Amino acid sequence: MQMLQAGQPAPSFSLPNEHGEIVNLTDLAGKKVLIYFYPKAMTPGCTVQAQCLRDSQTDFTDNNVVVFGVSPDAVKRLPKFIEKEQLNFSLLSDEDHAVADAFGVWGEKQFMGKVYDGIHRISFLIDESGVIEHVFDKFKTKDHHTVVLDYLNA
Repeated sequence: MQMLQAGQPAPSFSLPNEHGEIVNLTDLAGKKVLIYFYPKAMTPGCTVQAQCLRDSQTDFTDNNVVVFGVSPDAVKRLPKFIEKEQLNFSLLSDEDHAVADAFGVWGEKQFMGKVYDGIHRISFLIDESGVIEHVFDKFKTKDHHTVVLDYLNA
């Protein structure tokens, strides 16, 4: 797993959102974009992380930051997660994990003694010109939003 670093251009991508509409990173030029990778919708850690981002959405908007969650979940699973948790940002489906691969966040994981490949919970702040401004890889799910906002407000 070779994770991208700050200063590198963000890989261009096109992924379907919860409505099946294609979101292109290039269409977001001029805004900061927070791409947060999470393993699976409606699991405990992913739910807490999404709820905290939801509750901080005004702060992200005030900082001109658009938030997108990316997971290998199928498109049909995403609206259920958004509705259940009343999320106020889009989720993107990366079923073949090609975007996760491009960002370097797909790789070997271990859980309860089992080794498998999956998404590592890492976030990337992409600046207005499409360059990775900051990588967030050390946080707890309940503090993720605070870590990002502290960076933005520093």
